[in-house]
Amino acid sequence: MQRTSRQRSMPQAHLQLKRRCRAAMRRALALALCAAAPIAAASGDYPKQNISLIVPFAAGGPTDALSRLIAQSMSKTLGKQIIVENVPGAGGIIGRAKVARAEPDGYTLMFAGSGTATSATLYRKLSYDPVNAFDTIAMIAETPMVLVARKDLPVRDIAELIRYIKANGDKITYANGGLGSGSHLCGLLLMQALQTKMTTVQYRGSGPAMLDVMAGRIDLLCDQTTTALAPLHDGSIKGYAVTRRAGVPSLPNLPTLHDAGLKEFDLSNWSGLMAPQGTPGPILERLAAAVHAAVNDPDIVKRMEEFGALPVGDDRSTPDGFRKFFLADVAKWGAIIKAEGTYAD
Repeated sequence: MQRTSRQRSMPQAHLQLKRRCRAAMRRALALALCAAAPIAAASGDYPKQNISLIVPFAAGGPTDALSRLIAQSMSKTLGKQIIVENVPGAGGIIGRAKVARAEPDGYTLMFAGSGTATSATLYRKLSYDPVNAFDTIAMIAETPMVLVARKDLPVRDIAELIRYIKANGDKITYANGGLGSGSHLCGLLLMQALQTKMTTVQYRGSGPAMLDVMAGRIDLLCDQTTTALAPLHDGSIKGYAVTRRAGVPSLPNLPTLHDAGLKEFDLSNWSGLMAPQGTPGPILERLAAAVHAAVNDPDIVKRMEEFGALPVGDDRSTPDGFRKFFLADVAKWGAIIKAEGTYAD
């Protein structure tokens, strides 16, 4: 049977269609390779220039001091300077927002802390997503806290202090360094654990809060060891217990709140490095390796201990390990802050 012209043309049309598809696939592959090339190049010879490390707090405090110590060590490992830039304000929000808007090329990093996790719940309206705006690099250290009191508080030990708090409730004054601070969160956790409300006095920073405890104007404060060690050692305040479940080497004579019967109490302020979301994985790994080298340097560890900070284990010093810890911390403090119902906005 004779084929029509339309039937004869079908094999040729099919061949042309296949050719067009192959050409389109080659163009798509070429575009994909072109798009990936800058990332691969950036990752392979990173870093080519100095790196900015945003610290979302003012210069001069323990967080700033630790960030500069780590930046100095990492600069030696990476072969380029990591330059600390302090961007304080709004409890760390201004600095974090700046990092969230930065290019994800590995040249803008953030010195993150516990406030990065708590801000996800403490602030209900932010210009960035505090959970997903950043890629985790590595945790650096944790700074335990210690429950202290004015030196003339008529209480001898932690067991007696717990009974004293429960018996006196809101007659006791508890200082904190502002919403979202470690002292604020420690107080929330303590009052929830004891099911007792104290009268909270809020300060603009832990320094002024500590001064009023030392002066005898405030009863209690839960503060970082970085702030509390000196007045504890000179007898200006009394120490009762540390918040870290594993204890604190610099305060070996103080029990833990966990051992005192508050079984869920395990609290340390933490610090680590983050980058804008979308930073290439090889760059994150390179930076994590530089952090790992820093926190395994005996001289760096000794300096950190002088700040009251303790290096973290290898399980949290990788991008994935840090991310897992960060998400768990967001969930932990989210539940505590929501139960309290006090927000910063």
